[in-house]
Amino acid sequence: MSSETQATTPPVAKKVPTERIHHGDTVIDEYAWLADKDDPDTVAYLEAENAYLKEHTTHLGDLQERLFQEIKGRVQETDLSVPSRKGGWWYFSRTEEGKQYAVSCRVPATGETPPEIKPGERLDQEQVLLDGNELAGDSEFFSVGVSTVSPDGTMLAYSTDYKGAERFTLRFKNLVTGEVLADEIEDIFYGGSWSSDGSTFFYTRVDDAWRPYQVYRHTLGTRDDVLVYEESDERYWVGVSLTRSEKYIVLGAGSKITSEVRILDAADPTGEFRVVRPRTVGVEYGVEHAGDFFYVLHNENAVNFELATAPLDDPGTWTPLIAHRDDTRLLEIDAFEGHAVVHFRRDGLTGIRVLPYGESGDGWRARAEAAAGASAYEIEFPEPLYDVSPAGNPEFTTGRLRLGYTSMVTPSSVYDYDLTSRELILLKRRAVLGGYDPDDYEQFREWATAEDGTRVPISLVKRKDTATPAPTVLYGYGSYETSIDPGFSVPRLSLLDRGFVFAVAHVRGGGELGRRWYEDGKLTRKRNTFTDFVAAARHLKQAGWSGRVVARGGSAGGLLMGAAANLAPEEFAGVVAEVPFVDALNTILDPSLPLTVIEWDEWGDPLHNADVYAYMKSYTPYENVDGRAYPPILAITSLNDTRVLYHEPAKWIARLRATAAGGPFLLKTEMGAGHGGRSGRYDAWREEAFTLSWIIERGTEELGAEERDAEGSAA
Repeated sequence: MSSETQATTPPVAKKVPTERIHHGDTVIDEYAWLADKDDPDTVAYLEAENAYLKEHTTHLGDLQERLFQEIKGRVQETDLSVPSRKGGWWYFSRTEEGKQYAVSCRVPATGETPPEIKPGERLDQEQVLLDGNELAGDSEFFSVGVSTVSPDGTMLAYSTDYKGAERFTLRFKNLVTGEVLADEIEDIFYGGSWSSDGSTFFYTRVDDAWRPYQVYRHTLGTRDDVLVYEESDERYWVGVSLTRSEKYIVLGAGSKITSEVRILDAADPTGEFRVVRPRTVGVEYGVEHAGDFFYVLHNENAVNFELATAPLDDPGTWTPLIAHRDDTRLLEIDAFEGHAVVHFRRDGLTGIRVLPYGESGDGWRARAEAAAGASAYEIEFPEPLYDVSPAGNPEFTTGRLRLGYTSMVTPSSVYDYDLTSRELILLKRRAVLGGYDPDDYEQFREWATAEDGTRVPISLVKRKDTATPAPTVLYGYGSYETSIDPGFSVPRLSLLDRGFVFAVAHVRGGGELGRRWYEDGKLTRKRNTFTDFVAAARHLKQAGWSGRVVARGGSAGGLLMGAAANLAPEEFAGVVAEVPFVDALNTILDPSLPLTVIEWDEWGDPLHNADVYAYMKSYTPYENVDGRAYPPILAITSLNDTRVLYHEPAKWIARLRATAAGGPFLLKTEMGAGHGGRSGRYDAWREEAFTLSWIIERGTEELGAEERDAEGSAA
């Protein structure tokens, strides 16, 4: 396939039938050859698809440029984050106009009120920790995997990736001298933990399936790192972190449904990790150090999780503190010297509960019970839809709580909550230039009714002066208990100001309504995710909100896009599927591929279970393409993606083009990026402008029969 193929005729992928037999079922996969990215034919085909896409969308060039300028014009390019205190320093990052990446900095700290720094301003004694622009150089891709300062504030551990493959090189910088040490460790994963004295750093490595499975100990100035833990069960990932108190290193091993935690005195990095409680299939738990005791958040006999306490010398003995509630999903516990904070979810919204310890002198258990009792309270927020979470709270001893807050009309905001006065102090609200006024927009909560009678929440936002029904973008995800909460987006304004409604369907498989909401959209109930999304699209039309609906989703949400298109192609004027997991059955059948085995707890194991195989085959997008008229589809992928491999959307588009009517079906492959797409912010804005231009055309113009039939005729 030549990369010089013109857009007048779409690329046609060659067919090389590959036979697969599972559980007595014989399937022919004619595009399996696309999985070999070292095959020159594969690269040529992807380049031909890119050339076809470019020429097919050339007429959108002016609109794309306007959208890019709108996004860029709304962003305060020279900006900085709110400083966050850790030890004797305020840490923050800054961005500068014309530069792709952030610069991380710090200044000496006094008190609990962060310094006021104006964009572009430099403070006396400001120290640059990492300049992403210098590190990136001329590289097409750049990402930082870990950036963490030692407890004494003298050393920085940081890791970099220049391909998008999510394998990083770890280095160490002396923050006193500015020297980068000779220590250099390749092929590590995200995250890591310092020992309390800053002499030792723990990090993880991945196996051939891209699963983090080993934890190593590196002593600065030495070469022979020590393997301290290896997870042999392919369903489990491992990670390592330092508690906020800096007293314990926590080594967690977890599958999708089971946890096991080990702890180590951070002052004794060469010591032995001890197991908090051995793994029990189906029991998830996490440990938080609270000074003289541990909090344990777990789901043993508590589907929405329960909060318990445990003594330091016997962390596996759990005493209930906050009991399970059917209407409240406990998400996380953050412990500080004088209080604790529970992050929870109720009625489809997140919330914050404060547990102040008070002056009880009756021991740690009594203090914890008193804090969780009558003295506990929830922080109230004024909007009907919002998302709030603890954010940037590294200091163990503090009288303030840092919160991140946003809604569909309120830009991302940072608050400090004063625990004494109970006052919310707005520190920063993301600037939106160009005259943005939140009073010009309004947000709503709707409820669709699914096939089985379940009510499915939908969050919507539009301009107040937009008449309905209006063109609508309907976003969905619905996997891994991941919630798509009501949040703000600068690029989205370009849609809203053109008369669009933007909606999020909170389908089953996500976590918006608690753990049961998730469980009702996974394994052999996965089909609920897709039918919920279709029900949401139909409800928006029937309720008068929407005219033409363009669906959008990415990764596992890309599987949702493909499945919804198979179920009800007539409901959508277009579908955007970003890094889409559309060849799920073939991927989950192959345990040698990245992430497959751990995913069996989410999707089921079709390799060893015939019923799971049949169920997955009934819904996976690639397996269920037929000859009906499909809406126009834009699939976006990245050659170096290690999570959803590029060949899934490539095969899907090839089969759509060969089998289905309708379309057109377009494939865009980033040849130098990973799962998150292009890394620089200006590059990312241009990519979003491209996608938005395609959405706008799909949502606002009636497509002629000639265009809709073009792909089917070509096939």
